[in-house]
Amino acid sequence: MIRINLLPHREEKRKLRKQAFVALLALGGVAGVAIVLLVSGYNARALSVQEQRNGVLKESIAVLDKKIAEISTLRQEIDALKARQQAVEDLQADRNQPVYLMDELVKQTPPGVYLRTVKQENLKVTLTGNAQSQERVSELLRNLSGNSPWLERPDLMEVKSGTLGGPGKAGGHKIVEFQLSVMIKRPRDKDENPDGKPGAKTGAKPAAVKS
Repeated sequence: MIRINLLPHREEKRKLRKQAFVALLALGGVAGVAIVLLVSGYNARALSVQEQRNGVLKESIAVLDKKIAEISTLRQEIDALKARQQAVEDLQADRNQPVYLMDELVKQTPPGVYLRTVKQENLKVTLTGNAQSQERVSELLRNLSGNSPWLERPDLMEVKSGTLGGPGKAGGHKIVEFQLSVMIKRPRDKDENPDGKPGAKTGAKPAAVKS
């Protein structure tokens, strides 16, 4: 006896496959949503941690900026105090300048050189005088340039020949008249050069004698 299955088994199989496909799609969607939620939560947490770190860094930077401003103010106050202290020291040292000046001029003026006038303006001293020869003037410049611990940077402004006793007088001796300037060194400059020599020697070269 032959048995015939009249049930729609093909349609049932297609229906089952369709349901399985829909179930897989739903499961994939749920998994995708879960992954997106996990990634979003991780990123949000990472952003929150980074924002906290940024907040700590901003607070630290603000504290450092405040300290830097305080240090800058302290430096300005220290510089102002040093400037006032140096001004007081310079004033005290300037009281003894005439003594040092005259003592050095006596020491550094060679024989055969005679000073007529000494004029001081701040730290600049202008000297005029007579010399037996131009070599004596050159020796004076060398002494002021390299041997004096209190005087520096001599500059020969004028040198010319003249006659002792005035022009037109018989029997007058030939002399050399000169005018030069020299700078006075402050005590702090002297202390920077303990050997008594200026930091930069700028000895003037003797000028040609004008007759």
